[in-house]
Amino acid sequence: MTAVTHDRAPAAAPASRLGAGMALAVVSAVSFGLSGALARGLFDTGWSAGAVTLVRVGLAAVVLLPFGLASLRGRWHLLRSNARVVLAYGTLAVAGAQFCYFSAIQHMQVGPAILIEYTAPAAVVVYLWLRHGQRPGPLTLLGAGLAALGLVLVLDLLSGAELSVVGVLWALGAMVGCASHFVISAREDGGLPPLSLAAGGLLVGTVLLGALALVGLLPMRAATVSATYADRAVGWWLPVLLLGLVTAAVAYVSGVMANRRLGSRLGSFVALLEVLASVCWAWWLLDELPGAVQLLGGLLILAGVVAVKLGERAVVTAEPVPA
Repeated sequence: MTAVTHDRAPAAAPASRLGAGMALAVVSAVSFGLSGALARGLFDTGWSAGAVTLVRVGLAAVVLLPFGLASLRGRWHLLRSNARVVLAYGTLAVAGAQFCYFSAIQHMQVGPAILIEYTAPAAVVVYLWLRHGQRPGPLTLLGAGLAALGLVLVLDLLSGAELSVVGVLWALGAMVGCASHFVISAREDGGLPPLSLAAGGLLVGTVLLGALALVGLLPMRAATVSATYADRAVGWWLPVLLLGLVTAAVAYVSGVMANRRLGSRLGSFVALLEVLASVCWAWWLLDELPGAVQLLGGLLILAGVVAVKLGERAVVTAEPVPA
């Protein structure tokens, strides 16, 4: 991601731009948050994580591709000059993040998995520190400590409960992909429209996942039996459509547009609403709710990330690291 430039200061943006960015970020977070609960219902009927990810990403790519091409308005050179950015976004933020997350929730509950994934805002801060010399202050370090303690509680390590190491590793992989989404989608210097980035990334993700499936590295299992949500059976096609149209197409486009307006740091902070949305969707649709200790850990993670963000107001910016 050497092409990623400095994060823009959100405070310098007009109020209308900031307000629109916040609204888009909320839409993105709520849409993304629905994916885990919908996918779990399909898993219970026999779908594999690879099949759910490929169908979700592929459907969104088909829907968004015409709009992404139209938004270029004939400026095809933007695709050539931003090819590496689109490839990185499709590989890390689309294929990597979604496959890792869906793999994680096959081994653990939706709530703990999303809480681990959303340590991503802290990863964004670390990236900006190492890449651009934006050193964290004491409040930021305190926040990191709170988030680390919260992660211990979310994993329920202190009680000696059985821990799915595989699930945790997949969730950490999703965290890397999530952080990549915030950093890459926030850049505006390449001139690539948000719709084009989202559509291009989803297309790259589809091709990559399809190639892995063809060579047998990505297990593909699907079923046409009804899925159950909130004790009600629905046709398999309904969660599939919602995964592609709402939790991918709407979520990625609104997320890119939000991060362009807010910057990667503030955008990743507002996106923490996805954690709350995911837990609420899982509670409503799957009757899943993390235990009291895990909920406390989740609150500590959120408090830690808030402290990290507040600490950025007093960040000391050193000379940027050469690209």
